[in-house]
Amino acid sequence: MSGCIFCSIIRNEVKSVKVFENDKVLVIMDKQPITNGHMLVLPKRHAELLTELDDEYVGEMFKAAKRVAKALKGSKLRSGGVNYLLADGAEAGQEVYHAHLHVIPRYRNDGFYLHMPSKYENETRIEDLEKAAGKIRSKLQG
Repeated sequence: MSGCIFCSIIRNEVKSVKVFENDKVLVIMDKQPITNGHMLVLPKRHAELLTELDDEYVGEMFKAAKRVAKALKGSKLRSGGVNYLLADGAEAGQEVYHAHLHVIPRYRNDGFYLHMPSKYENETRIEDLEKAAGKIRSKLQG
């Protein structure tokens, strides 16, 4: 798609540091890393949201993320864990509208955290969970 920075990277029109590539995905180093070793997994087919991608691309994204995370953990970067982060839509914090998965190495006291809202500590009644689940189930397709 014209104007998409990730599509330009995939087409080699914009310089990037590649970590892994196959026919479905490209893994690059994030040029604004949250932590040392932060990578992005990009599907080679443009889709703004993960839900717009074919399952084969989604599967390849997560297989690639697992593969590079395993390499990361065995590397000299010595991360103690990994966050896999995918923001799907503006309300979720997506800023680049080409589906992508962050692979973020974690280090003790690295300053990065996910903040939960204060109401997170409150349990939801089972009846309310059933209502929400029913609305979702009604839209599930084979």
